[in-house]
Amino acid sequence: MSNLDQFRTETRVWLEENCPESMRKPMADESDSVGGGRNPTFKHPDQKLWMDRMAAKGWTVPTWPTQYGGGGLDRDEAKILGEEMSRLQCRTPLQGMGISMLGPALLEYGSEEQKSQHMPKIASGAIWWCQGYSEPGAGSDLASLQTKAEDMGDHFLINGSKIWTSGADKADWIFCLVRTDNTGSKHHGISFLLFDMTTPGVTVKPILLISGRSPFCETFFDDVKVPKENLMGERDKGWTIAKYLLTHEREMISGLGRGSKKKFCESAVDAIGLENGRLADTVLRTDIAKLELNILAFSKTMERVGDETKSGKGLGAASAIFKYYGTELNKTRCELMMDIEGEQALGWEGDNYKDGLMSRTWLRSKGNSIEGGTTEVQLNIISKRVLGLK
Repeated sequence: MSNLDQFRTETRVWLEENCPESMRKPMADESDSVGGGRNPTFKHPDQKLWMDRMAAKGWTVPTWPTQYGGGGLDRDEAKILGEEMSRLQCRTPLQGMGISMLGPALLEYGSEEQKSQHMPKIASGAIWWCQGYSEPGAGSDLASLQTKAEDMGDHFLINGSKIWTSGADKADWIFCLVRTDNTGSKHHGISFLLFDMTTPGVTVKPILLISGRSPFCETFFDDVKVPKENLMGERDKGWTIAKYLLTHEREMISGLGRGSKKKFCESAVDAIGLENGRLADTVLRTDIAKLELNILAFSKTMERVGDETKSGKGLGAASAIFKYYGTELNKTRCELMMDIEGEQALGWEGDNYKDGLMSRTWLRSKGNSIEGGTTEVQLNIISKRVLGLK
């Protein structure tokens, strides 16, 4: 037996023994996900049990180095872990921007002290992170940001605001882009700071979306003191980190295109039923088959490119392709689910309509083409940096 075969066998046995049965079902909605934090909320005790067991193995972040709370797995081992979790339909034990965005950036640009301070807490779910990027006047043109960090000797004094700060009302810490110099180009003079959301002067105001729910917030900074040691990377050169981190954000958002582990054909059978062993609606049959094939091709393409990419280095400009296509797939997925559910999808509240889960999800999906860089921005990146068009 090869080492990888042995690893697969051991992983399969461990997952079967340690993943609770309740964590082997598709998530009903976003509230089923686990973000951790200082004051975590769990819909079911098994969520915490599953998170803690996986964190103890380092498998919440399987490819991170073991000294930072990771599993120390190579890409082949991590792929096997993912396959075995999919086989059992194991839920992701812990999610969040700390894992998908800040962690990789810390590995690449953080000091040893910053890695040791923050990464084990991310891996264990002890700290929830949010992202301070977009501003009211700096969305797609992010480099125009104006939140100011004034050098006060032993600390920076932060004044300004951010918008669309996902999870800011629940987050413990924020990774934030600030302007430390106004004398050069707009891409120069940007710095990357890490600081606690309980710092005096930080105010958060939730933003309600058309879906009636939202993870987004406005975040205000009024004379917020941030220690100098919280600067990540070089002062005035934070744009390099920002670009690197954005590739990981696009990867994260593109994952929406893969959808849930429950196939559309199963949902259609549940909602519509069979006629002579087949789904009665011919058009729906065709649309479901087309979308499931597209999702499969998209997933395999992401796996292939991931295998070709060095661990922790991101996808570069190619991430724009995945972000764009994943966004479109998720929107199509939600539209198809509306078709499948029919009248049942139109309800807005009440147990019979699952409190409007489908209609709210469909409305929320429209924001996918804006967050993480608009579709227009992604198409510009693809045309210029991938296709080399003028």
